[in-house]
Amino acid sequence: MAIPWGMTINSSGELSGSNEGAGRARVLLAEDDVLLREGLASLLERSGLEVVGQTGNSQWILPLVRELKPDLVVLDIRMPPTNTTEGLDAAREIRNEFPATGILVLSAHAEVEHAMELLATGQRIGYLLKSRVTDVDEFIDTLGRIVRGGSVMDPALVQELVSARRHNDPLAGLSPREREVLELMAEGRSNAGIARRLWVTEGTVEKHVRHVLAKLSLPETDEDHRRVLAVVTYLETR
Repeated sequence: MAIPWGMTINSSGELSGSNEGAGRARVLLAEDDVLLREGLASLLERSGLEVVGQTGNSQWILPLVRELKPDLVVLDIRMPPTNTTEGLDAAREIRNEFPATGILVLSAHAEVEHAMELLATGQRIGYLLKSRVTDVDEFIDTLGRIVRGGSVMDPALVQELVSARRHNDPLAGLSPREREVLELMAEGRSNAGIARRLWVTEGTVEKHVRHVLAKLSLPETDEDHRRVLAVVTYLETR
């Protein structure tokens, strides 16, 4: 079934939508909670993003992505028809078919294994807990970072992963400050954000980041990708 450009489909199969907002970041929402989805759509539109589609059924996520070509897909892991891992399955398919499309998972549960799997796919990926989204400006900034190629992990997930250490810790060579910088990187903070948090200059943070990347023996490739690899290494050791 072809879905007309700019249209949306909800869990009842009803279509609606528009083509307005050319030039803005284009977002597709996949969430079965109607009030949450509509409220999120209103918030994003007021914040300057264009919500090009909505659905409450996981079976429509990939068809909508193919039809509407969004810059970012915001979805829940557990969606109809079985409310298990349909959203996660859709995220995998989106990443395989549209690697340049950003994906943000908004979940009610801290599912570490799923979060790690998503983060390991590379750039333009995020995982946040719905209950911890309390600052609108920070949330909108997070969406922008994902669209621009960044990766974001909810701090609660980071804390779950720090509860256990590997026997052979690849982070053993990092100084306490470098570990602190890496942990903030894992929370999705930029160098400027880390600098503000630690009360140091951005140049100092850049130096620490270079040391972290060197000590983790990460290849000299794309800088953003190296940050993702550093974060994955950090999370896998906790």
